[in-house]
Amino acid sequence: MKFRSKNREKRRIDMTPMIDCVFQLLLFFLVASHFEEEAQSMEQSVLDSVLPEAAAAMPLVAQPQEITISIDMNGRFFLGRQQRSEIELSDFLERSQNNNPGRMVIIRGDERADWKYVARVMSLCNKANITNYKVAVVPEALAVQ
Repeated sequence: MKFRSKNREKRRIDMTPMIDCVFQLLLFFLVASHFEEEAQSMEQSVLDSVLPEAAAAMPLVAQPQEITISIDMNGRFFLGRQQRSEIELSDFLERSQNNNPGRMVIIRGDERADWKYVARVMSLCNKANITNYKVAVVPEALAVQ
């Protein structure tokens, strides 16, 4: 019994659209992962600061609800890339607590800076009724390498 070749051609599945979709997904994930790496490197390059070591440090992963306050070795306060005075920082923390209660504050203090600057930011957080704050440090295992 002989089959007609026309039936065989009708049953053929065109793979071109599926291959196009796979390549588009591949490109999307490649570009998205590149942007994430770039955002992390921007966070680290905001200030040229050296974080102190700690025995039981947890990895620092910034969440959308977090506020990161950096302190350089001269005791200057930074929100993102902008330097802020103590009064501006206090006003910002109070507004932030009123607008979005429960936000976490991460304090990134340079280890060469005096501890009084880190303590001052903690005091400003307490004044703004923000009790959820952490001090960023580098785990000892990473610092030794």
